[in-house]
Amino acid sequence: MGARIRLKKFGTKKRPYYRIVVMDGRAPRDGKTIEELGYYHPIEAEDKQIVLNEEKVRGWLKNGASVSDTVHQILNKKSITL
Repeated sequence: MGARIRLKKFGTKKRPYYRIVVMDGRAPRDGKTIEELGYYHPIEAEDKQIVLNEEKVRGWLKNGASVSDTVHQILNKKSITL
């Protein structure tokens, strides 16, 4: 299936945070990652919610990695075109 950029969940009940990672498309949500690209913390202030390494994201997109729907919305917020 190939590489997929998606979220990996961490945190506790009612206080989640997510790492934006590259994984095999068949791997489970919290399975082994290929590379970590940043994080998304929805509870933080608006300017601290999303931290991304944009160079790595663009590199994976050029190599053909697909993006989950939620990560697609996050990338749009950061103005990273697909």
